[in-house]
Amino acid sequence: MKPIEFTDGNFEEVVLKSELPVIIDFWAAWCAPCRMIAPIMEDFATEFEGKAKVGKLDVDSNQQTAIKYGVRSIPTVLIIKNGEVVDTIIGALPKAVFAEKLNAVL
Repeated sequence: MKPIEFTDGNFEEVVLKSELPVIIDFWAAWCAPCRMIAPIMEDFATEFEGKAKVGKLDVDSNQQTAIKYGVRSIPTVLIIKNGEVVDTIIGALPKAVFAEKLNAVL
């Protein structure tokens, strides 16, 4: 299972209207810390299949959504449940931190 590619175009439909909690990695190709957490998001896509949606949003090509959510530094990971941001994690942190935050909303 791969993380979903979220975009400005599909964000409302796929994220905000989701019945499952959604974890979103705001990233960019040039961001080294973003590459450090990419394998975590790939693991989560499989581990949380059916329990949460896991995806990534490239801030360079989807600036509207990044601006709307006040993403100023990357990686920023948002957890959204019922269309509302319930947690924000900034920086490349250990997998356990992300897992704990996501499990808290399941």
